[in-house]
Amino acid sequence: MADDLDPRDFTSDDDGKRPLTRIQKVNRGKILEAALDVFSAHGFRGATLDQIAAEAGLSKPNVLYYFPSKEAIHAALLEGLLDIWLAPLRAIDPAGEPREEIMRYMRRKLEMSREMPRESRLFANEVLQGAPRMGAGLSTDLKTLVDEKAKVIEDWIAEGRLAPVDPHHLIFSIWALTQHYADFDTQVRAVLGPGKDPIEGAAPFLDMLFARLLKP
Repeated sequence: MADDLDPRDFTSDDDGKRPLTRIQKVNRGKILEAALDVFSAHGFRGATLDQIAAEAGLSKPNVLYYFPSKEAIHAALLEGLLDIWLAPLRAIDPAGEPREEIMRYMRRKLEMSREMPRESRLFANEVLQGAPRMGAGLSTDLKTLVDEKAKVIEDWIAEGRLAPVDPHHLIFSIWALTQHYADFDTQVRAVLGPGKDPIEGAAPFLDMLFARLLKP
């Protein structure tokens, strides 16, 4: 429904929390959308409130009405991003067919590079800076889930259903070979030349690569 509210559509005041008006929700959305462009292009340190305001088509004071600082905008974008990023890994089913489960994970990660390139670069820039705002989540939520799925892969290997590979490095390689197409999009397109879809070309190659790698 159009009037459904997101928890992020509430602001705090002395009386607690109250819903934003429709125009406030629209402006807040413009700011976050603009900030996603700016942060993914320039990183946190390179981004400025002036750039975000210009991209959003709003004045800097108007931006500061909704967010008290650049840090607050960045935090709002990062909130929930880790959950989105971990969802495909979380979906690996221990009861499923091992190679198909891992291949499905790889394909979904590749598709996310097509669908969410700005979010991927936002995440990458945060990690490259030492994850000052997401560090706790990486060492808890991320590590816990990766360790859990690594154990599933170890069990599949022990059962002879997968080739003997290092589970953690298998997951790392999937990240590297899929997120690369978002994080280094300019480089990939420069090498491939105009008129070529990097993701379309990557999909059959990665299918072949991981099918061979994982075959017991």
